[in-house]
Amino acid sequence: MLIKKPVDIPYSEVTPKALYIRRREFIQAAAAGAIGGAVGLSPLAVERLTAQGRAKLPNVRKSPLSTSETANSYEDATGYNNFYEFGTDKEDPKANAQRFNPKPWTIKVEGLVKNPATIDLDTLIKPYALEERIYRMRCVEGWSMVIPWVGFPLADLIKRLEPQESAKFVEFTTLLDPSRMPGQRYPVLQWPYLEGLRMDEAMNPLTLMVVGLYGETLPNQNGAPIRLVIPWKYGFKGIKSIVRMRFTDKQPRGSWEVAQAREYGFYANVNPNVDHPRWSQATERRLGEFRRRKTEMFNGYGAQVASLYAGMDLRKFY
Repeated sequence: MLIKKPVDIPYSEVTPKALYIRRREFIQAAAAGAIGGAVGLSPLAVERLTAQGRAKLPNVRKSPLSTSETANSYEDATGYNNFYEFGTDKEDPKANAQRFNPKPWTIKVEGLVKNPATIDLDTLIKPYALEERIYRMRCVEGWSMVIPWVGFPLADLIKRLEPQESAKFVEFTTLLDPSRMPGQRYPVLQWPYLEGLRMDEAMNPLTLMVVGLYGETLPNQNGAPIRLVIPWKYGFKGIKSIVRMRFTDKQPRGSWEVAQAREYGFYANVNPNVDHPRWSQATERRLGEFRRRKTEMFNGYGAQVASLYAGMDLRKFY
């Protein structure tokens, strides 16, 4: 009998910890309920105790751009994350980001733009009506989720900032503060984290500046207080805790591209026909499911974005 050793098993075939962690959380929740009953707390009081730090966002409208697929649970979306600034394991961000305070917050706008400035976050987002968009999300490692993000189109912000005609790309930068982001104390990547988009990608209606999920403020481990979401690209393009936007005429190099250009390209479009050098991208595992499903080109958003790449060799521009 052939027995696979741990080193022989591809990461993409490992059952996500979140699938069995939920059993532990269920037991803990049941215990909390039992304790609540024992000391006379109402179910509502117990619910409030377990929801500390979460705040509803007002006047969030539903978006017609949402998928009709069933969303993953709040626990899935907030408990199984890639955010190396808070650790490299999927459970590290939730554990290590709880003391991170994302207030006050400013974003510096610079480069080829009409009015460079440093803008307070509340001032930056105030003109926009927030909307909930339920997006399919695909990680380059082979797992996926469906998440109800809350935000506003990046295109609306760019129009307001008035970049110059010579601006062809927009580059984003994450906060650099090892005292608040312990993962930055280690040279896992070249800090601060950088990512970029071509201008037409940034202006696509699907590209979202996100300030919340599930109708609530964005948790620290998901990129508080503001992050980027591009649903047809692999998750590493969705830069978190943004402190700078720079408009440029040169293609930026993202942090993962700098670290391992052979594995992580600038475009990072979900493409089942282009394998990662160490595993196939033809299938994915939706968190909460045990059977793998086929990966869709552009993560299923081809009707909205395929025209952006007409005539391009997507094996070369991966």
